[in-house]
Amino acid sequence: MSLLPAVERETGDDPTHSVIWLHGLGADGNDFAPIVPELVSSSWPSLRFVFPHAPVRPVTINGGMPMRAWYDILGFDLTSRQDVAGMRASIDAVEALIAREHERGVPSERIVLAGFSQGGAIALAAGLRLAGPLAGIVALSTYLPMGDTLAAERSDANARVPVFWGHGTMDPVVILQRGLDSRAALEALGYAVDWHTYPMLHSVCAEEIGDLRRWFDARLGD
Repeated sequence: MSLLPAVERETGDDPTHSVIWLHGLGADGNDFAPIVPELVSSSWPSLRFVFPHAPVRPVTINGGMPMRAWYDILGFDLTSRQDVAGMRASIDAVEALIAREHERGVPSERIVLAGFSQGGAIALAAGLRLAGPLAGIVALSTYLPMGDTLAAERSDANARVPVFWGHGTMDPVVILQRGLDSRAALEALGYAVDWHTYPMLHSVCAEEIGDLRRWFDARLGD
């Protein structure tokens, strides 16, 4: 399949690790590119950040308006009538990006898959099913999609993948309870979720970036 276009940022020459970061509904790959200098520590190895642009598609919940989206959203209840076909197409697109990192010399175990909101949902759906072991999954202000098939489809290679989860206590888009329910579903399957909440809406805050930096440091630092 053809690769999604993406914004890329490298923190040094010849990156040995990669972070593939998926944006939220209606945004694009530029949305989180400015986070790189805030997040990265000078003690880490050289990283390649890949911020792909989701395809443009009509989104039902927004009156059928075309926008960048990893899948269609059919209603406010995010877990009923899921666009499974759209989700699986995005999983395939993410796996293609991971394969390109392999070609560029970065193995799966040095790749972190991250995402915000809809992008976080695909990061979880793709990462937990990926055949190769990832360095970690970052799930921000999101929920677990396709949970009914995860037990059957999940990958043994990522049964112990580290998961960082950040969620706003006042999030009106992906309500906190949906995040809590998703966390419980993952923990019931044996996943370890590094769970953090923040007094914020559907967004990212400085405290969260600090916690995320420490989480990355445990995996990348000297």
